[in-house]
Amino acid sequence: MDNQDNTFRVGLCMAGAISAGAYTAGVMDYLIEALEEWEKRRASGDSNVPSHKVEIPVTGGASAGGMTSVIFASAIRESINPVREVFKDENDNLLKPKVSNKFYHSWVDLISDDMLKVLLDTSDIKNGELESVLNADFIEKIADRAIEASDEKIHRTYIAEQLKVFTTLVNLKGMDFNVVFNSDSSKDSTYIITNHSDFACFKLAESEADYSNDGWIPLNFNKKINTRIVKDAAIATGAFPVGLKARTVTRDAKYMNDLNWFDYITKDAKMPFPTTKPYTTVNVDGGTVNNEPFENVRNILTDITKQDSIEDYQSFDKFKSTVLMIDPFPSQTVDFNSSTELKSVIGNTLGALIDQSRIKSSTLIDTKGSNRAGQFLIAPVRYDTKNDERIEGEKAIACGSLGGFGGFVSKEFRIHDYFLGRGNCEKFLRDYFTVPLHTTNEIFVNGYANVKDKTPYITINDKGEKRLQIIPIFTESTKRMYMPTFVNNQKWPTVKVNYLQSYKSQIKKRIEKVILNFATYTSLQKVLLWVGCRVIINGKIANSILDMMTESFKKHKLLD
Repeated sequence: MDNQDNTFRVGLCMAGAISAGAYTAGVMDYLIEALEEWEKRRASGDSNVPSHKVEIPVTGGASAGGMTSVIFASAIRESINPVREVFKDENDNLLKPKVSNKFYHSWVDLISDDMLKVLLDTSDIKNGELESVLNADFIEKIADRAIEASDEKIHRTYIAEQLKVFTTLVNLKGMDFNVVFNSDSSKDSTYIITNHSDFACFKLAESEADYSNDGWIPLNFNKKINTRIVKDAAIATGAFPVGLKARTVTRDAKYMNDLNWFDYITKDAKMPFPTTKPYTTVNVDGGTVNNEPFENVRNILTDITKQDSIEDYQSFDKFKSTVLMIDPFPSQTVDFNSSTELKSVIGNTLGALIDQSRIKSSTLIDTKGSNRAGQFLIAPVRYDTKNDERIEGEKAIACGSLGGFGGFVSKEFRIHDYFLGRGNCEKFLRDYFTVPLHTTNEIFVNGYANVKDKTPYITINDKGEKRLQIIPIFTESTKRMYMPTFVNNQKWPTVKVNYLQSYKSQIKKRIEKVILNFATYTSLQKVLLWVGCRVIINGKIANSILDMMTESFKKHKLLD
């Protein structure tokens, strides 16, 4: 495909984030606002507006990133009211829901201001059935709300008509395929390999007839075409192992056989999925084995632009597309505990598994002055003006505490991260999502050809080089982005120790229910366990949990 239409394509890759999906949602809110403003000004006939176009043909991700990708696909055909500010007054409007914005409503409002109470509720444990340590029933309600479509059918030129959206999944049963070895063994020399990395792939369409035999499931929210499958996939990609319950996804096996991402199973190993019945999988969080599906987004862009040469798509003068990754938890160097004690080894092992599942964003992109054009990264950065400190990564976001679960403790944490995401996106688009001022790339040469005054679109990077914005920004640059003042009268939210302690009885109750329903016990065993829980066990575990929470909040400076 050529670029005679002067279109530059941006593929969105959203990493796993748990409650820090609030940050990713804020990024998306501002990104859409910026593109909307550009389209509006171009339509007005303003001669000083760049004429090239940006189109988003694909969005995909893991866990919270996969969920946000589905929310994005659901929202783009209806009105999206950006949440630019919130107010705190005597009516506590800081916490007022924003139902007109699916990103905010899904990630900040959730279903309650007090989400810790929701997670600790024991109504999900019935008849001896235990599916997760925490109550995950609330996710179903949010998913139903997110995929609900209005009667609007807004056409946005910066979104591909057949937008592709996908989520990563961890298929617990796995997909078997064989590799044949030469061997002198008398037994079968076939070596069975099980792959657990799965994908649920969708494409916006008008009808089932739009299926192109490529594995991308037709999806239409207004007509409710395959919305049940996309809802299940969105929930499944966020099913954090053990903490939140595993989920099932049922698809027609033809979608698996037709998807070229599974060619190594279906074609190379000649083991297609049986089509005699629907293909049902039990899944946990997609980020467990594929947290940042960067290469999958890149492959789709390559299919569109036909730029399969690294020299082309990594060159600012040649590239026709790029991957924009949004990652609330970018890779960072951490101090390693070399102790061989079991508790250290367990922690290090889990850390190794998580690291191995990720694309190391530090090896892909330095958004400040990178010479690579094929990938960009938006990640958390905030400034502590009191201590004159620049803070990056998980400590820049309030939801980064408790391994990403911190946002469920306080709505103010989610509000902060949403607005940080908006602010970081604005600065990124203004200062870093750029090309050299004197680029020879035809898309931007033509796009800026009739702009007499390029000054508003020129920025200077850290090397002193002048650059042109890929997506022009029309709002004025300010030294400090908008951030509400929280209950503590600061721009950084905190909670009090006694607030955490107030949940002790609920934590104890949940622990008792979990222990008593974890396995099948005799009547005597159950009585003894119940007594043990009441007298010793749940109290000790609750104290340990509260100590861990307190320590995490102290580390992230979230404790007042």
